[in-house]
Amino acid sequence: MNRISSAESPNKCSTCVLGQFCLPVGLSADDANKIDTLVTERVRLKKGDSLYRQGEPLTAVYGIKFGTLKTEYALPDGREQITGFHLPGEMLGLDGIGENHYQSNAIALEDSEACVVRFSDFESLARQIPSLQHQFHRILSRELTQDQRHLLSLGSLRAEERLASFLLNLSDRLAARGYSPIEYHLRMSREEIGSYLGIQLETVSRLFSRFTESGLIQIKQRHIKLVDMDGLLELAGKSRAIHCANPSKAA
Repeated sequence: MNRISSAESPNKCSTCVLGQFCLPVGLSADDANKIDTLVTERVRLKKGDSLYRQGEPLTAVYGIKFGTLKTEYALPDGREQITGFHLPGEMLGLDGIGENHYQSNAIALEDSEACVVRFSDFESLARQIPSLQHQFHRILSRELTQDQRHLLSLGSLRAEERLASFLLNLSDRLAARGYSPIEYHLRMSREEIGSYLGIQLETVSRLFSRFTESGLIQIKQRHIKLVDMDGLLELAGKSRAIHCANPSKAA
């Protein structure tokens, strides 16, 4: 992990194109400019680098500038359960606020960069800017809602429904960032997808083959094309209207 001063990377929160997903949302121009003082450094990660580790003291929360990271929880028996895949504009480290220790590992799935927001500095500024505190609460609420939806899917959806929903969710999130919603590269392995969805690796591979044979997708290694969106929506139990109006924000 390589730390760099924000002076070396002059992009600011107030002008960042990812601001619509992160802290500046809904703030006045003056308040958004004040947020620029929060980010004095960024960290650059190589694939496989850790942003933070489970059990480490909470010192900062992070906004992903570019790249993809996963969060995973280390179980007492040594196994690791993936709890999320995170894209540019999303925040990490929020799970450490309650206990003042990070509750998961955050690991880069590709070369990535994240903005460092020192939590003590954030708390101080939030007391001065009520709208910043309100936006932070919205982000926390969104994370909690997504966690609840994910737990519900693990308990109530069949394996093929979980995978279809996962692919559609990723499509939504990429589209919101200006990328193609139809064709994209999976930064995570099939084993990692299985861990997140609560499905065995063999089942994930079998489902990808079944989706391909059914004409729902085309896939070559990790490059995927969603060929039949309506078919995937039907499999996931969603209508196109609801899907377009209420895209999921995180996986």
